[in-house]
Amino acid sequence: MSPDETPHGKTETKLVYMANQIATFFKTQPAGEAVQGVATHINKFWEPRMQRQLFAIIDHGGSGLNPLVLEAASLIHRPAPDEEIKSA
Repeated sequence: MSPDETPHGKTETKLVYMANQIATFFKTQPAGEAVQGVATHINKFWEPRMQRQLFAIIDHGGSGLNPLVLEAASLIHRPAPDEEIKSA
């Protein structure tokens, strides 16, 4: 595994940055719409690998994530772990 793929590498920093940009875009919407907007965007445009990495960050405390991203997490589709995909 390259350093970019570790939980504390560049990939994590980039994902947090990207998720926070999405939250910043939607934060001017009414609360319910903002949460749904963040979740819908991530569900539509992020590949499962990115979503898995986002949930790994969330599952380890969500450090650095905008509260709107954390609130939207329950609406974001959690993809199957890598191991389940490989064994299918």
